[in-house]
Amino acid sequence: MSTFDRPASDNDSLNLAAEPTNQALIPGLKPWKLLVVDDEKVVHAVTRLALDGFELAGRGLSFINAYSAEEARQHLSQHDDIALILLDVVMETDHAGLDLVHYIRRDLKNKFVRIVLRTGQPGQAPELEVITQYDINDYKEKTELTRQKLFSTVYTSLCSYRDLIALENNRLGLLKVIEASADIFVRRNMNAFAEGVLQQLTALLYLNKDAMLVQPCGMLVSTDRDSLNVLAATGCYSEFIGSVEIARLEKEIAERIKKAISTRSSNYGENYWVSYYVTESGVEQLLYVSAKDVFSVPDIAMIELFVKNVAIAHETIALLESNEHD
Repeated sequence: MSTFDRPASDNDSLNLAAEPTNQALIPGLKPWKLLVVDDEKVVHAVTRLALDGFELAGRGLSFINAYSAEEARQHLSQHDDIALILLDVVMETDHAGLDLVHYIRRDLKNKFVRIVLRTGQPGQAPELEVITQYDINDYKEKTELTRQKLFSTVYTSLCSYRDLIALENNRLGLLKVIEASADIFVRRNMNAFAEGVLQQLTALLYLNKDAMLVQPCGMLVSTDRDSLNVLAATGCYSEFIGSVEIARLEKEIAERIKKAISTRSSNYGENYWVSYYVTESGVEQLLYVSAKDVFSVPDIAMIELFVKNVAIAHETIALLESNEHD
């Protein structure tokens, strides 16, 4: 039985083939980008074999191969979303891999990509020295990387990368919420305010979304809820400005809006969001957003936070308009 046919064990070296897996990847999700940097072609081949069938969160792996540190620099300039680098230390020079680490962290200022050093000559780069002096995430000797351990290393590294990216997106999203909220608070009339809400919301979610801000007609003067007063609209809802009967809307949209009105609460799905809110004076409003793309949890959290600020701003502007008319 050949080396590639034997089952993996703790005593097996890296040249073990992967056992096939039947896990189906989720269509439409981009694979994780894995950059393998090593001057030995066999290492590239064995790595690909060992990680065959790898999957995390419905995403497989996309391998990018570099056979020198210089070639790795070229790939890094072309791909800003590489999640993990498996990096050899000794290539064109004895410290080519370590120099590349400095280039990634200091010159590119890329703090997100996970870097795992793999060395076949540990004496050239002692682990303690490397760990303390270089911004790497793991250090492995090639002889200790069995198929199972390589799987574990790649899995935990990609989980860390995913979490770091999520935190960064949330941080950027919060900054955008603050900026967007500041913008709508300077509006001095209701029409400008409504338009500003949609402009900032669509920018907030990074996507080319369709959206409309609606107020159930007669909420303050009657109980008729069959029509809506559309304050502002964008995208495919641009035609719905002014008083609009709910029946004119697409059936699914109408049902979603009716549900929000009847339950006095927000509801959402994979690619739409109906936000219900009430100002302190009792004015009810709905914010309906749809998109071809799937909303993520951070998107929904940002919408909720933004809508709370919208309600406060709405109350302020309504009070200003009321004082002007007195």
